[in-house]
Amino acid sequence: MMLLKTSLRSFLAHKGRMALSLIAVVLSVAFVSGTLVFSNTATGTFDKLFAATSSDVSVQPPKPAEDEEQQAAVKPPTVPVALERQVAALPGVKSAVGQVLVENAVMINPATNKLVGPTTGAPTLLGNWTDTPGNPLKVTSGHTPRGPTELLLDADTVKKAKLALGDTLRVENPLGRHDFTIVGIGTFTTTNPGAALGFLDTPTAQQALLGGPAFSTVEAYGDGSRGDDRLKADALAQLGGGYQVKTAAEQKADRSEQVGKGLGFMKYAMLGFAFVSAIVGAFLIVNTFSMLVAQRTREIGLLRAIGGSRRQVNRSVLVEALILGVLGSTLGVAAGLGVAVGLIKLMTAIGMDLEAADLQIGPDVFVAGYALGIVVTLVAAWFPARRASRISPMAALRDHGTPAEARANLVRTGLGLLLTAGGGAVLVLGAGAEKAATGGRYLGLGVVLTLIGFVVLGPLLASAVVRVLGALLPALFGPSGRLAQRNAMRNPRRTGATAAALMIGLALVIASAVFSSSAVTSTSAQIDKSVGADYIVSGGRTAITPEMTDAVRKTPGIDHVTTQRFFAAKVQLPDGQKAKTPLTAVPPSFFGTDFRPTVDSGAVDSLQRGSLGIGAAFAKDHGLKVGDQVTVDYGQGRTQTVPVGAVFGKGELFGDGSFVAMDTMEKVVPAAEQPPVWTFFAKASPGADVDRTLTALEDGLKEYPQLTIKDRAGYKELAQSQINTLLYLIYGLVALSITVAVLGVVNTLALSVVERTREIGLLRAIGLSRRQLRRMIRLESVVIAVFGAVLGTGLGLGWGVTAQRVLRDQGLGTLSVPTVTVAVTLVASVLIGLFAALVPAFRAGRMNVLAAIATD
Repeated sequence: MMLLKTSLRSFLAHKGRMALSLIAVVLSVAFVSGTLVFSNTATGTFDKLFAATSSDVSVQPPKPAEDEEQQAAVKPPTVPVALERQVAALPGVKSAVGQVLVENAVMINPATNKLVGPTTGAPTLLGNWTDTPGNPLKVTSGHTPRGPTELLLDADTVKKAKLALGDTLRVENPLGRHDFTIVGIGTFTTTNPGAALGFLDTPTAQQALLGGPAFSTVEAYGDGSRGDDRLKADALAQLGGGYQVKTAAEQKADRSEQVGKGLGFMKYAMLGFAFVSAIVGAFLIVNTFSMLVAQRTREIGLLRAIGGSRRQVNRSVLVEALILGVLGSTLGVAAGLGVAVGLIKLMTAIGMDLEAADLQIGPDVFVAGYALGIVVTLVAAWFPARRASRISPMAALRDHGTPAEARANLVRTGLGLLLTAGGGAVLVLGAGAEKAATGGRYLGLGVVLTLIGFVVLGPLLASAVVRVLGALLPALFGPSGRLAQRNAMRNPRRTGATAAALMIGLALVIASAVFSSSAVTSTSAQIDKSVGADYIVSGGRTAITPEMTDAVRKTPGIDHVTTQRFFAAKVQLPDGQKAKTPLTAVPPSFFGTDFRPTVDSGAVDSLQRGSLGIGAAFAKDHGLKVGDQVTVDYGQGRTQTVPVGAVFGKGELFGDGSFVAMDTMEKVVPAAEQPPVWTFFAKASPGADVDRTLTALEDGLKEYPQLTIKDRAGYKELAQSQINTLLYLIYGLVALSITVAVLGVVNTLALSVVERTREIGLLRAIGLSRRQLRRMIRLESVVIAVFGAVLGTGLGLGWGVTAQRVLRDQGLGTLSVPTVTVAVTLVASVLIGLFAALVPAFRAGRMNVLAAIATD
């Protein structure tokens, strides 16, 4: 009890000095708890929707084989109409309803020629209106669809698209184009996660969306006499036909898994960066407690002299850390609610409608928040606590400072050099690895080892690097510059820990910048080298129809159009083994004028004579060479024996897939079984103005707003924008760790000013002006920040270059170091140093000289 009182009094006595460490804990915990609350809320919203719309038992078509999934995107799998009566006749079934529901259609407003519904994220769903407990909408305006030209639309989509009852809506899918009039508006009975829903009457939905009498599924609702599992067992026993039968719980689990995959990347990425910020915050806490222990050396010595044991001193410091961790975690969990609300608003802005009023705060939020805050704080404080417990009473009473630990420094130096050298060697191995998977593992290990090595070596590097960085300060700023340089070098351990926090954030920035710059440069180089087509047209979520390609062919200035069809094929090798490969069937113009691949062996022309083209990695992995006979399995029992005619070079724009000529594929795969076209290419006629033809192409395809039309320059910009989107997300997340690192610099300087109160008073007494004093502290801050930036830049360049080398055969063939980003980072570090020094310098300048000199 006495120990707790002593620790609490000490904590309250130094609460101002603990403030920034507290903020670091709060920020890290807030990000973790906010991410978990957001994830729980999003998952809970979907769970409510799934629970409200799931039937007791759903009878679905047989699961399509892997090679049928592409075809299913054009013609969704169905069940026969007669199945509805069969399910309704099962024991325990109160009612059975045939449902039509597809995702392969788009809705267009003819008045504006714009898409209606989300273009990213949530889907656009069209189906038949059924009056069942599982219907997610209730009619709030107009009436349900009753004829072949009527459609009911959800209220959220109506509002976003500025539509009203009586407006015309066009629906396009692979089966054709259909015009409908909005006769009803329905409101979601649960929270709408952002989807657009349109409903037709059943006969119209069957014909327009499925191509004839059929259902997507049959939904059964029990009479209460039997459980869902029993209903499922009866359905499986009596229906036959290989149908999938799923209970309400299984339907919910399947849908939740699909949603989880979409949210999972964002969730774990944010938690990862929160963990990084927690590590950065640990350096701040280490510095805080190290300096507090140093300032309380005499106090600790007195405590030891009157009978306090090493264990009691150790526990006293750790109890203070525990108080800090508990308080920071509590505030962090509360602040996490604000983070969650912000994330919900962000997702709402991009199309996922979530309600901030429905925040789901589960036990995992508190467990993760308190575990992170308390564990990180206690681990960070353990090192200063251990040093405090080793202070002998007499040494503490004689010397107002922490004893030197020469042997510990020697061990630190050896360990740091070993880790750094080992990490560097592992990065070199990763850069030289032939397989990306092997190189990726080496890269991960190398990042960890070099990071830890630089952190351990921080004090040694501080003495050497700060001496070089601060060499010009005496000449430029006189006494203030000399004092700033020496102050930064006075306590290398403290300087190293402070700079390490900033180093981590900036290393991530530089590594990400190198990766993204290399990706953009490599993509542009590949397009310039390999692409001869002038225009790329993509359907996005929807397949390309013959009408779209015909419109392109009729455009003035277009020479020809090149389509391609993708198969999830299998290749039987000469030894009888089978290997999966993405297979693309292409016309003669694909490898003639539209694309110019690098060929390791064989000839591209051989494809037109019935051969197969394969990637170098596929050839090496399976021991294939030009002339080998292989059997291609296109799926659905369609096979063909062809020779290997060409092996493409590594790192090509086409990846490591395989290619056959379109007419070769058509010999064994009927047109009805061929997969859809998702993207096609067009070539301008010789002598045609490319820009003017692009304008004509866009005009000719205006009635198809679902299409994305790009020339080569536009395609480069699209690739760059996609990469930059990811890069900006990383920058935004890294900003959290950099913010914590800046707090660390502020904290170090603030505590350093308190520690040097008497020294500052003496300097002022012998003539140092307030301006010179503030300049000294600002320069010291700048030196520490630049030191961290230099280390971070070195680490980031090493990581980024290695990542590029690891992925050199996956399209990242060109290394590009963004010198502007590096320069901006170094300049930003100077500004960070100046900003961090504002408050400490101001407080130092306001010190009373006589009071400072009298301080013990």
